[in-house]
Amino acid sequence: MATLLFSISAYAETAKSSGYEAPRNSQGQPDIQGVWDFRTLTPLERPKALGNKAVFTAEEQAAFRQKAVDATDVDKLREKTAETDADTDIEGAYNNFWMDYGTSMNEDRRTSLITVPANGRLPKLTDEAMARMKTDHLRQTPVRGIVSIGLVDFRPVGPEALGLSERCLLSFNAGPPLIPSAYNNNLRIIQTPKEVVIFTEMIHDARVVRMDGSPHLPAEMTKWTGDSRGHWEGDTLVVETTNFTGKTPTFQLPLNLAEPEMNGVVGTGENFTLIERFTRTSDSRVVYEYTVNDPSTFTKPFTAAIPLKATEDQMFEYACHEGNHGAAGMLSGARQEEKEAAAKL
Repeated sequence: MATLLFSISAYAETAKSSGYEAPRNSQGQPDIQGVWDFRTLTPLERPKALGNKAVFTAEEQAAFRQKAVDATDVDKLREKTAETDADTDIEGAYNNFWMDYGTSMNEDRRTSLITVPANGRLPKLTDEAMARMKTDHLRQTPVRGIVSIGLVDFRPVGPEALGLSERCLLSFNAGPPLIPSAYNNNLRIIQTPKEVVIFTEMIHDARVVRMDGSPHLPAEMTKWTGDSRGHWEGDTLVVETTNFTGKTPTFQLPLNLAEPEMNGVVGTGENFTLIERFTRTSDSRVVYEYTVNDPSTFTKPFTAAIPLKATEDQMFEYACHEGNHGAAGMLSGARQEEKEAAAKL
């Protein structure tokens, strides 16, 4: 645990040793309000080929960055693979204009966002979690998968069979915790005397963090994004979130082409505790760190660190429910397929 705590506080210590003094709000607390961009091409996990290499050289990072830019350019990928079939055209009808992975990597040149364990990789899944993955439990009611796109012969019997993002409940990067991804990698932080609001552009979720010292909700009261309580440790905002509903997964796994069964989400929220830390390290940066602790899913806790970059860009409304034609389209399409199948009998 000592190693874990040291890693979590490392950025706060760096800011302190540099002599940087964060601006203060009317309560005398570090002012971390504003719109922040968490795009980065630094991978969540260190690529296995890098072994114990924790930091790139400048030249290595430049080469890795270019490969990442090319790998996230969907227009180039389609040209390369000549994907023109109807399923791809309908399910993946986003050209590169709509993508916003970013084109830069972390300034510290780390080879992974994960800082603990030291190998920069996710801890092993528990036997329980592995067994659940093999039985495809995330597709069983209650569905905990984020998306239904790409599932073979998927014919939803009702809205509850659709992925959480397709029902506008959760999404693949808004968290908690935050995970940089394809678009809407922005959040706004608002501070009041008794609360901190963490508003994510994706899925338009406003998570209210109580700062009044009140206890967490009773265990039987669960929420989609958990129950958050915060306090200050020096100049670092610490947020503990518990009471996640079992209808949500614990974590969104990174894309794994070598092991397709290990893609998507893993775990359930019942045993999940999340610790997040926000430390302002300069006028244009807040370091966001989180530690995932779910003993029923991962054999050990793990910690990741992501730089939040100040931006003057505006937050756009993510009117998911209001414009959710996709869910109705998938359901009506499934009913049409059933009619056509019945007519052949």
